[in-house]
Amino acid sequence: MEIGAKIKRLRLANHLTLEELANRSELTKGFLSQLERDLTSPSITTLEYILEALGTNLQEFFNEKQEEQIVFKKDDFFENEQSGYTISYIVPNAQKNEMEPILLSLDSGATSMVLEPDDGQEFGYVIQGKVSLNYGEKVLTLRKGETFYIKSGLRHFIKNTGDSVAKVIWVSTPPIF
Repeated sequence: MEIGAKIKRLRLANHLTLEELANRSELTKGFLSQLERDLTSPSITTLEYILEALGTNLQEFFNEKQEEQIVFKKDDFFENEQSGYTISYIVPNAQKNEMEPILLSLDSGATSMVLEPDDGQEFGYVIQGKVSLNYGEKVLTLRKGETFYIKSGLRHFIKNTGDSVAKVIWVSTPPIF
């Protein structure tokens, strides 16, 4: 973190000149100028005086909130190839969220991972091909443009029953992939 640059941003956001900040913090204009250019470093006490004059404190000053990424591009995705299928993680680090979307690509005749019962819920949207959703004892056929929504209380998996690659957007909560 560039302390000086951040102090300057705060000073300008408060519409203060260097001289006004110097007067409020009882420091010299020259010291503050050097500080803002990162040519010198303040002691903790001096930094507290400056931050008080800027209407903030040490905790707020150093509490850098990372802006959360909202849009993800293809370069952000990563893949995990298995025998007969590929999982594309289309929201990186989704395991920290309440839901986890993936793009599942299944070769003809391939089966996804088998998921054991849990307390979650899952949604799927077939964007290409024909698949069967094996949910407990049920086998349900889905084609391009169709969706499923299940509670994850039964053992389940997806199988590509078509002649070409099938692709399914699969969203689970909580994250399981």
